[in-house]
Amino acid sequence: MEEYKQTIEEVKKVTEADPDTGLSSQEVDERRKKQGLNKFDEAPKESMIKKLFRSLSDFTTIILLVAAVISFYTAFATEHGDLFEGLLIIAIVVINSVLAIVQEGNAEKALESLQDMNKQTATVIRDGKVTTVESEQLVVGDILVLESGDAISADARLIEASQLRVEESALTGESEAVEKDAAFIAEEDESLGDQLNMVFKGCTVAAGRGKAIVTAIGMATEMGKIADLLNENTMQKTPLQVRLNQLGKRISMIALAAAALVFVIGELQGEPLLEMFMTSISLAVAAVPETLTVIVTLTLAYGVQKMARKHAIIRQLPAVETLGTANVICSDKTGTLTQNEMRVRRVWSKEDEVTNIEDSMTNSAMEILKMAALCTDVTVEQEDDDLVIKGNPTEVAIVRAVEENYHTKAELEEKYPRVNELPFDSERKMMTTVHQMGEKYISITKGAFDVLAPRFSSGDVEQAAIVNDRFGKRALRVIAVGYATYDEEPQDISSEALEKDLRLIGLIGMIDPPRPESKGAIKRAKKAGIKTVMITGDHVVTASAIAKELGILNDPSEALSGSELHQLSDEELDARVKALSVYARVTPEDKIRIVKSWQRTGAVVAMTGDGVNDAPALKASNVGCAMGITGTDVAQSAADMILTDDNFATIVDAVSQGRSVYQNIRKAINFLLSCNISEIFIVLIAMLLGWGAPFTAVQLLFVNVVADGLPGFALGREPAEHGIMDQPPIPKNEGIFARGLLQKIAINAGVFTIVTLFGYYLGSYVDTISPWVDASQHVGQTVAFLILAYSSILHVFNVRSSQSIFKVNLATNKALVEMALLALAITTAVALLPFTQELFGLVHISLNHWFLVGILSIVPIAVNELIKFHRLPEAEEEE
Repeated sequence: MEEYKQTIEEVKKVTEADPDTGLSSQEVDERRKKQGLNKFDEAPKESMIKKLFRSLSDFTTIILLVAAVISFYTAFATEHGDLFEGLLIIAIVVINSVLAIVQEGNAEKALESLQDMNKQTATVIRDGKVTTVESEQLVVGDILVLESGDAISADARLIEASQLRVEESALTGESEAVEKDAAFIAEEDESLGDQLNMVFKGCTVAAGRGKAIVTAIGMATEMGKIADLLNENTMQKTPLQVRLNQLGKRISMIALAAAALVFVIGELQGEPLLEMFMTSISLAVAAVPETLTVIVTLTLAYGVQKMARKHAIIRQLPAVETLGTANVICSDKTGTLTQNEMRVRRVWSKEDEVTNIEDSMTNSAMEILKMAALCTDVTVEQEDDDLVIKGNPTEVAIVRAVEENYHTKAELEEKYPRVNELPFDSERKMMTTVHQMGEKYISITKGAFDVLAPRFSSGDVEQAAIVNDRFGKRALRVIAVGYATYDEEPQDISSEALEKDLRLIGLIGMIDPPRPESKGAIKRAKKAGIKTVMITGDHVVTASAIAKELGILNDPSEALSGSELHQLSDEELDARVKALSVYARVTPEDKIRIVKSWQRTGAVVAMTGDGVNDAPALKASNVGCAMGITGTDVAQSAADMILTDDNFATIVDAVSQGRSVYQNIRKAINFLLSCNISEIFIVLIAMLLGWGAPFTAVQLLFVNVVADGLPGFALGREPAEHGIMDQPPIPKNEGIFARGLLQKIAINAGVFTIVTLFGYYLGSYVDTISPWVDASQHVGQTVAFLILAYSSILHVFNVRSSQSIFKVNLATNKALVEMALLALAITTAVALLPFTQELFGLVHISLNHWFLVGILSIVPIAVNELIKFHRLPEAEEEE
């Protein structure tokens, strides 16, 4: 039902409401039974057990759990069983599951914040009396009594409005209060901000009073529709999560195939069944990079720390990487791209024509502003070193312009004291004050030019009308200022007496200007291949003017109003979405349509917002960015990231950090898989050649967790490579191994396999290496273990950059150097200490063997340096 298109009598008839006596208690009870309570439905919550089960049902996790079970079995079934291996695998699975569950829990807070809005009271007329009830008890047909400061508890059609102004930013995103008019009847579809005869749940009465018939409660309200949208929009997997899931499945399949192949080979060679189980589990453990999830989490967490220092608080860890792949930023206008503060830009007088006061202030422009400042009701306070001006945004802008040019409102009022006034009201749409000026008196009137024009007596109106149109095309809000002088204090202070035959003194044009840094940030984003789209509840002319100034809009055809958007089907919107840059007068549903349309084209969308109306779109987007200063709890709970400075430029900085994070995650994958893949081939080839298993499961776990894990943890601290924001975003459907990564991994895995197998063979079968230590499988395993561990640790310096390791400053990542040294020290200690030798199945080797280990361990570095020197395109990752 579209009550804003209906007369008061029609709404009374449909709702069976009585504005004088209200509903009776019996009617309220009957309606509540039919309509239910005035509150939001809660989305069904997933139990902790279900969350845990879902976390453990990941294919890669299942492989690890199976490996742990077999490990425990072999530990108890053999004389030399070792529980360490199984316990370590279980610990890694538990850590990963806990991290996932904690992150998911944050998303459920969004609807809870909306529910808090129900915990308020409302003033209604029931049984012929004015009474206060809990907002949950409201029903359709109740008569709301509205006063300044009241929180509106249901959607309602106004039947009375006296200078009523309602702050609707929770729904529309626009902070300026809307003047309401009970007599208004719309002839066509109107956006929420233009439904002047309606008030909505979740909004606040800024001034005046009124009465209204409740037309919708609970989930049927506009705010309820937002709650429903929040329930519908499930959290989407990020590009990183999709890629890592694909990677995990591939690796797991390789692990299963390799384990099965080794088992078959062992059976054919007559190896004991239990020993083949142990070797198979070794391969399963080798194939799965156990520390990858932890390293990715730490890399993301470090990105979070860096972003926090730049005013971006990350609530969902994967959002860091997703930002790096974003190619569309849908941004609110007010407060994000603009300053959320009206500022006077231009003043017109017949003496100076138009004065741009940002460049200079003329005497005549100052006189106009001073007269307008006298005709305001703002308060000016000094708090510490800051000047705080409170009141209507338009009046605040006028007084601020005066105060910033070495005059004060207090001085003006002392010199020209106010003796009478005609306050602003929604019918006249103007304000008049009377001041003593020496022995005479002056009345000053200000208001919209089209309203004041008939009241001017001077011949400047025609010229002023031209200027007014020119200001309007620049999206400036225009205030006209006129005056009249009196020899004696006027006694008749009616509008008919004071607000006629006025002399036009000038026009004041003001706007909520762009933030100084927004234009540069948009330019940076454009250079990085990211399109900025403005979505606002403001009028299309204002939005287009700001967008053009910022460099978002190039042509008027790129702007679309909410009413025009409603006429487009989803297919038509999808066809046009890439050509549109500005959406004005939009609803919460519109915002979701825009986000989802972009997503259907394959875009990764970041969305900003601050109001309750933004929450569904924030949740539906790939990365929701809520405002920290002006943002509501609902918006912040639905978002992935909170901007503590409400600044668009912060988003662009976060995108840069997100790209750096993704770059570092790729380096971690290169680092870890080079070793993991080589472990599979080392074991397979050794078994095929009949050399026996070159590693035990616990040795491979040590390499994966210590030699790979410790340096890998610090890879996330690598600074961004040069020119990271000069490249286009990473395509959403790009594979994890794209841009030469697979070739790099293959080359390095091949080198690791060759040097390790060579060392294993020499240690197992060549007695001439040392006269003091005979060749044996245990010696070969020890040599192979040390070569693989050392070469893997040193490999971390290869993956840091596509440049030579000799050109990369070690000081830029001291943590990496420290972790690599620590891993080298631990590995060496494990190989030398008798206790750890026994624990890990190692033996004492000679100095000659140690020399062999050292030489073979640096071969991968030499190979990588040759590749970098020749800059092979297929092995070179884009910088």
